This record gives sequence, C-alpha cells and structure tokens, in this order.
Amino acid sequence: MDHGSERDTDPGLGAGDGASGRIPLAVVVVDRDGDVSHWSTGARRLFGAAKEEAIGHSVLDLLPVSGALPEDDEITPYGAYAAYDGLGPDLESSLDGRLSFPAAGRARLTVPDHGHDRVDVLWWAYPLVGPGNERLLVLAADAERLRRAEQDEGIAFERIAPGFALHTDFPGAEELARRLPEILPSMSVDESARIVAQVLELGYPVLEFSQNDRVPVTPDWGVTRRTERKARRERAARVAAEGRPVPAELTEDDREDLEYVAVRERLEFLTEVSGKIGTSLDLSRTIVEVSRAVVPRFTDVAGTYLREQVVAGEGFPDGVPDTTTMWHRVALEHTDEPGRWDDVVPVGEAMPFPAHTPFFQCMTTGEPVLVPRISVEMGHAIASQFEKRDIRPLITGRSMLVVPLKARNVVLGFMILLRHPEREMFNDMDRVTGAELAARAGLVLDNARMYTYQESVAETLQDSMLPHIPPRMAGCDIATRYLPGTLLGRVGGDWFDSVKLPGARTALVVGDVMGHGLNSAAMMGQLRTAVQTMAAMDLPPAQLLRNLDDLAQRLGDGYLATCLYAVYDPIGSELHLANAGHIPPVLVRAVDGRSELLDLPTGAPIGVGGVAFESLRVRVEPGDRLVMCTDGLVEMRGEDIGVGLATLCESAAHPAASMDDACDTIIRALNTRGGRKDDVALLMARLNGIEPEDVAEWRLALDPAEVRRARAAVREQLHDWGLAGLADPAELMVSELVTNALRHSHSRPVQLRLIRGETLLCEVDDDDHTLPTLLSARPDADAGRGLRVVSTLAREWGTSRTAAGKTVWFELTSRRR
Repeated sequence: MDHGSERDTDPGLGAGDGASGRIPLAVVVVDRDGDVSHWSTGARRLFGAAKEEAIGHSVLDLLPVSGALPEDDEITPYGAYAAYDGLGPDLESSLDGRLSFPAAGRARLTVPDHGHDRVDVLWWAYPLVGPGNERLLVLAADAERLRRAEQDEGIAFERIAPGFALHTDFPGAEELARRLPEILPSMSVDESARIVAQVLELGYPVLEFSQNDRVPVTPDWGVTRRTERKARRERAARVAAEGRPVPAELTEDDREDLEYVAVRERLEFLTEVSGKIGTSLDLSRTIVEVSRAVVPRFTDVAGTYLREQVVAGEGFPDGVPDTTTMWHRVALEHTDEPGRWDDVVPVGEAMPFPAHTPFFQCMTTGEPVLVPRISVEMGHAIASQFEKRDIRPLITGRSMLVVPLKARNVVLGFMILLRHPEREMFNDMDRVTGAELAARAGLVLDNARMYTYQESVAETLQDSMLPHIPPRMAGCDIATRYLPGTLLGRVGGDWFDSVKLPGARTALVVGDVMGHGLNSAAMMGQLRTAVQTMAAMDLPPAQLLRNLDDLAQRLGDGYLATCLYAVYDPIGSELHLANAGHIPPVLVRAVDGRSELLDLPTGAPIGVGGVAFESLRVRVEPGDRLVMCTDGLVEMRGEDIGVGLATLCESAAHPAASMDDACDTIIRALNTRGGRKDDVALLMARLNGIEPEDVAEWRLALDPAEVRRARAAVREQLHDWGLAGLADPAELMVSELVTNALRHSHSRPVQLRLIRGETLLCEVDDDDHTLPTLLSARPDADAGRGLRVVSTLAREWGTSRTAAGKTVWFELTSRRR
C-alpha cells in the first residue's frame, strides 16, 4: 500500500521557508484484533521493523512503551518538552483499544536494532469507526529529528500538527493535505474512513510543522496547559450533559472543547452500540438489539422496517424498492407510556410507502433523510396511509431521522427515529451518527439474514436426506434421534440409516461428515446415497467401506467422514460390523442387562485413502440391543471421551419401557452435562431375531416342473402358519418369480424362502447377476407380465445383487385366519 514510498530520499528539513520544514512521518493502521494491517516506509525507518515483520503482528509488541521520560533526558533539553510527565500510557491505551477518542502525546519506545535501544517519538492516535476492520490510525515522528530542526533552523514550536507532503507525485495528495484536519475531533465518521483510505494510498507521509498554524488537537506538553485543557473539557462535558445551550461568554477554546466532547460522545455511543448489537446470528434477536440500542440515548422512538424477502428468510432482495415493495414493521421501541403505539402501529404489520414520503426517499436513495420538525402538513401526509388510525398525535412536532439499513449497496430496510418536541432536534452530526449506526446495523442484520437463510437451506436439505426409518424391520425394532448442534452454523453432516437386505437381514449405518453447514449437509447426502446403493449390492461391510473411501477420494480432498456399518442377520443371530474411524457401538445383553463397547478394528476415516478395513462378527441373542451414535453425543470440551463413552454404556443399560424411552434416557444422561456443541445422531436397534419355525426354505432344481412343486409347497406352508388368506396371491407371485429364476439360472439351484414376521417375506435367489426390470407388457407379449403381476399384488417388492447372483423378493401383509 506504500505505492512507491520505498524510495530512499526523504523530504528534507527546511523544505519551505525558515518557518517551516518537513520530517518523515510513520503511518501505522491497527485492526480490531490489535494487529498491524498497514506499516509505512516511515514506520520501518522509525521503528526498525520491516513491513513483512510487522503486518499481522500485535502492535503492542511492535511499539512497546518504555515509560515516562525523565525531565533531564539529554535528548530533550528544550523547555517545551521538559515537562513530559508520562503520556506514554495514553499511547498504550490507544493501542489496546481502551481510548475511543483522538489522543496525542510523547512516548519512549523500546526499539531493538535501532542504533539506540529507545526512541523518543511524538504520536497521534485516531480511533477509526466504520464498517471496515480498521480500528486505529497511529501517526508518529522522531522527536530527535524535531529537536535538531529546532536547533538547526532556529524554529520555536508551540503546536505541531501532522500533515502530508504536497510535492508527492501520487494523486490525491493535495486533497489529503486539505482534508487532514477533519481527522481530528471535528471529523465525521464517514470522513475518517475516507481519510484513512487516502492515507494508505499516499506515497510518502511526512510531518509538517509551523510556528503560526493552529490545529485543534496537538500535544500540550506543559502540565499547566494540560490542566487548563482538562478543566475546559470537563466544563464542556457538563454543558453537553445538561443539554444547556452554549454560553456566549465561552472562548473559542471552550467552543472547540465542546466540539471535542460532542465527537467523543458520538464515538463512545457508536462503540457502545456496536457492543450491543450482533451478539448472535438470530435474525429476530438482532432486530430487537438494534432497536433497543438507540432508545433512549439517541432517540425516543425507533421503528425498524425490513423488506418482505428479508423477513421471509428468502435470498438477497433484488432491485431498487418501489411503491409496491412491502415493508414489515419488525420492531418498535419507545419511551412513551406503555401501549400508546401498540394499537396504531403494531409490530408485524406490512405496508408499502408512497413516493411522497421521506421513507420512500430514504429507501430509494439509500441515504439518510432528516426532518428537523414534522409539520402538520407532513404529519397529515404520513398519516394518510394508515387506514382508520390517526397517527398524527404520535408524530407531529417531533424531529425525525430516517436511516437506511444497507448491505452490499442494497437497502434491506430502514429505521424511523423520532425525538420528542421538547428534546433537541436531530442535526447534521446526528445524521452522520445515524448513518454510521445504520451501516453497522445493516451489516449485522445482513449477517443474521444470510446465516438464517443458509441455516434454513441446510436444515431443509438435511431433513430431506435424513431417512424416515420404519420402527420395525425384519427381526428388529429401530428407534432414532437427531439433535442439531448448539454452535453457530450448527447444521452438520451426521446421519443414520437402515437398509433392507436379502435374507431378512438389515444394514444399520451411522456416519459423521467432518465440519458443519451447508457443505457438510450436502456431502452427507452424497455419502448416504452411496452407502444405500452399495448396501443394496449386498457388499460385505469391510468392502463397502473400502468402496466408500475410494468414492470420497474421487469426489475431492475435502471429503472426510467417519462411518460405522453393521449388518444384522436375525436368522443366523449374528452381527457383521466394520468401522471407519467412528466411535464403537454399545451392545446391551438381554440376559443380564450388561452393556459393553464392542472392540472393533477402528480403521481410518473415509477419505483418508490407502487404508485397509477389517470386519468383525459378533453373536447376539434375541432381545439384545445395539446402540450406535456419533461423537457429538459423548464428546465434551475439556473432558476425556472415555467419560462420555462410560456414561453411554451406563445409560444404554438402563431398563426402559420402550425403544423411544431408551433413546430418551441416553439423551438425558449425556445431553444435560453441558458443553455439547456438535450435532448428534443416535440409532438403537433391538435385535429380536427370527425363530427357526418362522422360516421355510426349498432348493429347486433347474427343471420347469419345479414351478408346480414351489406353488404347492408355499400353499401348504401358509396353511400351517395360519396364513391361508395369503395363499392365492403368494402362490401366483411365487410361480412367476420361480419361472423367471429357472429361465435365467446357469448352474446352481434356485433358492425359495418364506419368512413369517410382521409381514410375509418371500425371496427367490438364483445365480444370474442381471437384475430384472419392470416393463410395459403388451397383451400379445411373451415376457414382462411376471413382474407386473408382482408389482400389482405385493405390498412391497424389490431386487438386489448378491455375491452369488441376485435376489428378487416381495412382501405381503400378514393376516392370520
């Protein structure tokens, strides 16, 4: 940002006549974190640190104040500076943000590698207010150079003011020199930001001093002069605080100090307001904060209006508002008696504003509109849009300021500020203060709007992708819980799922994409879909995780997730599990109520790549419960995860009347400890098993005659089970599926299986890997009618690949005779 200021030639002393000269000036800008964001060439020369060593580092480390200078310091023998009594701490207060008003002084800084360890500097610090990240502008000059100038040039200085060399070749220097006094206490907020921008664009800043020029704020080194000024400012502060008019007998210095006090109060007010708004990203709360921050200190009534799209949580509003734009009154704060405004201008009302109103002018120009007093005529014009309500007694005679709430040069809303007739009218300084207030509020509201919008989109996306798992699958009951996190951007990538597999088996999945927000939710959806697809292929757990890891690497480097995948076989009473960096599941034994963490091979998270996954088989008994969750449930900041896992085991073993009650017990035990920030996914499955007498299987040779045997076997079995009412449709569908299987099988026998449970499940296996598809069968077609019959009669049906071939299945609702 120095724009050529690295040249070695300095503007020399005595650059003008005998009464003026120039000294290089250091320019340092400090951001809101206390780090240096601009470090000029003058700063490098004065303080000894290169630009790359200063940018991004703490200003307190780069400008360490050594303390007060002794009066007999050999560097400052002249009387004007000999009375120095510790202005250094004011510099420290400015650097660390404790002073919110312009200050100036002299300080001794410790500067290593500077030839001498300490540097005596004159300094000026100007707090910066505005929407940017800059917090403080610091100007500094070498007092030793100034002392030599006094000796060499014979100049006696009563006042010293920062200025800028007009001989620079860079554009804007003349304007900067002309406007620089505005950065002193008489500055406006907007002007300060513009001045800072110009300072950074200027090539070579210097210190100009003059025997005759007089500026509002410069170092007053004498104790007496400081005491006099302090007394004047205290008197000015009392005048301002009491709201009394400025006495005619005040001197020009007194009036100057009144202006100083006024600007200081404005800066303190804006600082205070900034601390009160934006404490959260909740849009409704932010709106209330903005309204309450200005009443009653700045105004007596504050009404906030937002565009319809902002209130609705939609995208960024397009275009300039017009007379058809609907504005929602979202907040109203006032100091009047309770209820006076509520019936006339209720919060929640929406209305357009006519073109002749100051509100329309504000929203279309994006600039504040000041009405010193609302006349009877204007009050009537404003009230005309309120049907059956007379608002004139509430507004007529009051001073009004309408300020736009803008973000990215688009008006999101506006605030109507009103003062009581007996209170001082809004003036131009109030207009500037109101504009700055609205600028900060607009940014805060836009942040809240964007967060609310993104969160709404992410939650909608996540809700649409989280499955609606039926409470009962073949041989098991399932209950789930999902809790969003408490962090900002709390929507995350946690998910759970269950997939129906051949052989009445069920795949149970819990996963956690690293990170939060819309991207994590979208990534979760992709991985969940991939898991469902690969599970339908009946891949072994370890192979499924291996394929998922390969997919994540192809999708991008940012795809990292943990995943726990388990397959429950209710007929074989077995769990087959594999883990990819996820926390282990808990198995609660039905026999004795004992719970244990299953010791699984952990594996690396999905997306790491090049890591083998292992699986484990665990025998289970009917009534055992499997608990799977994400780490958000058991991890707490500052606490070992082992504590959470122990609590999970203990709470999972607690007796419960139902699966839902069991989930709630776990959530209460772990979610009430405090400190949980992450989202939580919890899946619990009660492994009921399927009794051998509820399973019937037949092996069918590759002979068309086996179709007749299959039909007879199914009819007989259903009669034995008390399901004779299902015999006719089941026999017809079995006939079609067995016929197709015999036609496409290669060498292995066809497998026919019936499983009795909440539904009647029928499966037909063969060794052909080609999955059948449902076709539109014509009346004269030789093929295609079988699956059409199945899809018509079955409650549910499907196909899936197996290691040996494929399975075609259907379900019928059980109806005992």
